[in-house]
Amino acid sequence: MSSDVCDLTAQELHALYVRGSTSPVEIMNAVLRRIEQLDPAVNAFCRIAEDALDMARASEARWHGKRPLGALDGVPVSIKDNVAVSGLATRYGSRVTAEVPASQDSPCVARLRESGAICFAKTTLPDFAHKIVTDSPLTGVTRNPWDMERTPGGSSGGAAVAVSLGMAPAAIGTDGGGSIRIPAAFTGTFGFKPSFGRVPHAPRGPFGLLSHIGPMTRCVEDAARILTVISRPDSRDWYALPFDASDYELGLKCKPAPGGIRIAYSPSLGLGVTPEAAIHDAVMRAADTLRQLGARVQPDDPPGIDRCNAIHATLWPACCRQLTEGMADGGAGLDPSLRAYSDAGAGISRQALLGALIERGELGAGVNAFFERYDLVICPVYPRIAMRLTELQSGDKLFPHFTAWCNQLGLPAASLYAGTTSEGLPVGIQIVGGRHADALVLWASHILELAFGRAPFAELARTLSLSVAGGKAH
Repeated sequence: MSSDVCDLTAQELHALYVRGSTSPVEIMNAVLRRIEQLDPAVNAFCRIAEDALDMARASEARWHGKRPLGALDGVPVSIKDNVAVSGLATRYGSRVTAEVPASQDSPCVARLRESGAICFAKTTLPDFAHKIVTDSPLTGVTRNPWDMERTPGGSSGGAAVAVSLGMAPAAIGTDGGGSIRIPAAFTGTFGFKPSFGRVPHAPRGPFGLLSHIGPMTRCVEDAARILTVISRPDSRDWYALPFDASDYELGLKCKPAPGGIRIAYSPSLGLGVTPEAAIHDAVMRAADTLRQLGARVQPDDPPGIDRCNAIHATLWPACCRQLTEGMADGGAGLDPSLRAYSDAGAGISRQALLGALIERGELGAGVNAFFERYDLVICPVYPRIAMRLTELQSGDKLFPHFTAWCNQLGLPAASLYAGTTSEGLPVGIQIVGGRHADALVLWASHILELAFGRAPFAELARTLSLSVAGGKAH
């Protein structure tokens, strides 16, 4: 079996399994070969499960017996290393954690296993997922395969790189302020941050009020299929939404044409932050495409995004402080930028923190009213295309200007590939829905994906493979 099967989507793999054209063991072997070939150049993985092939053999036996567990049976899925996988250590990208195997799966991993998915590896992240680039004292720098001298974003950078290079057909990421969407935009993948509580998550930890679990994939349909699985209930998450048994994949096909859908678009969200020209143009192109399809599209800014960002700038350091306070050595082994966030959090009073939470609720009410007038918002994911690694060495804290408000208000949001720059780098746009409108965001993402096409992932992997073979990769 050619390693080109690594370039297939989860849905395409499922179709091959149904026909008996390939097997989970062949696919898992191909994925492991591609990781062995390409990952040394990009550093997307921090550990591979020793029983990956055993899990593939079990899936193969189910398919031979015509009793697969679900639509993901035999599909390899990587898991970000701040999400527990039984038998693998959860290091959170940090030197201060121990190499102790987890005793149980996090809820999303448990649901994936119940559907037959092969949770075969853990992907890299920055120290405790605290920033929007992916490097850490534990695992080093993760690189963007579109340009090895650039960052893939963070904190789910390893997950995004794995999917973009076919080293995993799909991945699970986390998002506390943009950590799924920014890496997706920087790598041309599709990243979906569900509504807060849509996907049960445990343990939530210090970032629990902001953290979302979501899929990172090569196409919208794969993300919808995975969301249907991982949104199933788990009592370990007190914040989880009531289970509604939605089939998000079916929802992509059942929605009406865009006519009548009300869409606001904004290249800056009223923040005075000017995106690069390619990003601005992609937002405008998305708005024009939806207008031509019959949607009611007009420029408008959701209210209070600047204040949401101010609240994020209060809550995030406070969460970092909560994380580090209990560390016996004061967190001496942490990334210096995480320690700086923690130090800033030490100066935030309880009164200021409570005030921020109260204001967040008031801002949310205003945004709810905005989404009574509009169904969706189209805007940038980040003001810039993937930055050069040399620009990140100053230690400056990069702020998620266009994404953090969705975490503060618990809104569903996606990053969708919208073409490339003149330099050949991917451009992502953001699609945001009102509270609990996950299905609508996925549907609109699918409509635009059909119009824009997908990123040339197979070509990307071939290019890097030739570079590695020629000894040119970093």
